Amino acid sequence: MDGALTGVRILDLSAVLMGPFATQMLGDMGADVIKIEPLGGDRTRHNGISRNPGMSGWFMGFNRSKRSLAVDLKSPQGREVMLRLVATADVLLYNVRPDAMDRLGLGYAEVSAVNPKILYVGALGFGRGGPYSGLAAFDDLIQAATGMPWLFYFAGASEPRFCPTPIVDRLMGTQVAMNILGGLMARQRTGRGQQIDVPMFETMAQIMLGDHLGGEAFEPSIGPWGYRRMLAPERRPYRTQDGFVAALPYYAEQWSRFFAAVGRSHLYDDDPRFATPALQLQNVNELYAMVAEIMLERTTDDWLALFRELDIPSMVVSSIPDLIENPHLEAVGFFEEVDHPTEGRMRQIRTPSRWSDTQPHARRPAPHAGQQSREILEEIGYRADEIESLLASDVIRQWSPAS
Repeated sequence: MDGALTGVRILDLSAVLMGPFATQMLGDMGADVIKIEPLGGDRTRHNGISRNPGMSGWFMGFNRSKRSLAVDLKSPQGREVMLRLVATADVLLYNVRPDAMDRLGLGYAEVSAVNPKILYVGALGFGRGGPYSGLAAFDDLIQAATGMPWLFYFAGASEPRFCPTPIVDRLMGTQVAMNILGGLMARQRTGRGQQIDVPMFETMAQIMLGDHLGGEAFEPSIGPWGYRRMLAPERRPYRTQDGFVAALPYYAEQWSRFFAAVGRSHLYDDDPRFATPALQLQNVNELYAMVAEIMLERTTDDWLALFRELDIPSMVVSSIPDLIENPHLEAVGFFEEVDHPTEGRMRQIRTPSRWSDTQPHARRPAPHAGQQSREILEEIGYRADEIESLLASDVIRQWSPAS
């Protein structure tokens, strides 16, 4: 058994980032992921820098370990292709609105009638039944809806800001993958498939409120919302003489050791604002502000050495170029260089987890749109003449190096 999910077939009708990121993880675990694309391919193929059209580095970063079938699902013949695939699959994942799947004739009723054991997984923007259920959902919109931009403002930014990376899509991808794995385990025990909805808004609301519900966790409320330490305006990387350091004295003994090491024990040990853990949390912004002034006195390397001597968690503040050249990532083999059949030499991120037996890894390079269309249709019983007819009718598209 080469992969934990060897033998599992996933039909991936998702696009952009959330769903494809989930299925890449599952593909690296050995699942046979078939990426179902429109005839022109997933539009995110053109996002970012590329050597050739439709194969940007960003797109290839979360679409490896998959095969691609380019098919017009709006045509009757395309729907028939899809339903014949459904009969062979364990999971169908989509991220369009459910009514769009119904219009295609690929709603849960139609799909489960063909294959009662299938997991029909919707990576949705909003849960069904609420006033938002028909709205479009993208990373920035879900950040906005769940309060993330306002947290930047409450923590001291001049105005609300979006997180400058698609954090929602990445978090949601892991949630989608986890729900698929849970559904597969349930089916193994019961023998039954089921419909699973994984809504972005509700899932991210759970994450945000898990940290910031505060006193509102009680009925009636016993205090304000918000995790005070996370919202402290002075919670930021500390400027040193030549750069920035992230440091986190967390427990009372760590704070005491820090101030003693810099010859200012009285600032912490003798101040009643920090006499108990509860008072320390209440006044943590003042603590951070005092540390910020002291940090200007030494270099980054000096501080890192002292923090490690004091057993206080710390880390240099890296830029993205720094991260690419990070010595720890190099030592653990985080990157590997691979040769893509058409896109040349690539820097590829390995699966971060380490397994003693069925190690996840890239099973195949990211495909061109429709690269395996013919192969996949042959697997589900289409004759050569039938495939040629579908190609001639623009129901499917087969990529070739000359196309």
